[in-house]
Amino acid sequence: MSEIPSSNQLIDRFGRKVTYLRVSVTDRCDFRCQYCMAEDMTFLPRAQILTLEEIHFICRAFVELGVVKIRITGGEPLVRNGVLGLLRQLGRIDGLNELVMTTNASKLGRMATDIRQAGVKRVNISLDSLSKEKFRKITRTGHLETVLQGIQAARQAGFERIKINAVILKNRNHDEVVDLVRFAVDNDIDISFIEEMPLGMIDSHDRGEMYYSSDSIKHDLSAHFTLLPLLDTTGGPSVYFRVQGCETRVGFISPHSANFCASCNRVRLTAEGRLLLCLGNEHSLDLKRVVRANPGDMAVLKHAIIEAMTIKPERHEFNINEQPVIMRHMNATGG
Repeated sequence: MSEIPSSNQLIDRFGRKVTYLRVSVTDRCDFRCQYCMAEDMTFLPRAQILTLEEIHFICRAFVELGVVKIRITGGEPLVRNGVLGLLRQLGRIDGLNELVMTTNASKLGRMATDIRQAGVKRVNISLDSLSKEKFRKITRTGHLETVLQGIQAARQAGFERIKINAVILKNRNHDEVVDLVRFAVDNDIDISFIEEMPLGMIDSHDRGEMYYSSDSIKHDLSAHFTLLPLLDTTGGPSVYFRVQGCETRVGFISPHSANFCASCNRVRLTAEGRLLLCLGNEHSLDLKRVVRANPGDMAVLKHAIIEAMTIKPERHEFNINEQPVIMRHMNATGG
């Protein structure tokens, strides 16, 4: 076994430094969003997912190797029993600058304050429609009022920033982009618009026909807002603009129309313990096998993570007009 490099940096073969880890704590969710999963989903048996202790151990290793930002995701992370305890542990890791979370907000109404006190600095909240009917149709099981209450609870809890994530589909919710930005402005929060990512087989719509580009959204917004380009970033793939006259930022995540792979600084840990090196490829390493075969051995775990950087691909291979090459759904990936 080769020695662990003295530098605490994770650098892939294309010279990109990995400083951002997205961690899925569960593949389960209380919504069934059309672009994320099939309506009738089979979830992982609980014995196959990482324990909370294993997740904490792996996160510690990544921080010691130079990761400064961890995002907790799912599925819906707040349906995982014990997640608040995990957040408190992660929030105490020396060297971790940012602990953030993505949620559907279904449980934020009663958990927002505890999440903030655990050390989570920012939250991203999925909100694709302000229409009760459309929201119900897109999520299949979600209630808009509960999510809106969760957003208000998050505002009151004092997070450093709150951002809405909206996946935009043509003829489903593309006519709401102006209303969604107005909602963000009125509530002094940010928003990112996301082009749908072709992960997993779905039967609710044709992804090619429903594709609505970031440029189309910008065109729609230009009649109502002046968007000023920004150079700042949150470490993710969004390209940000500020709405003139306020502090709200509008981001665009454009895996199809504006490939962002050249600056990729991210890897993902799935709920079952796979380290995904790319959202749009299957290059991965089974970290669950590593930690269970070598319990408590941080050196072996770090070595495996460093070696995994050699298989991180240059770019994703998404094609919105073809059947997905990646058969795992977004909920199994870590959204």
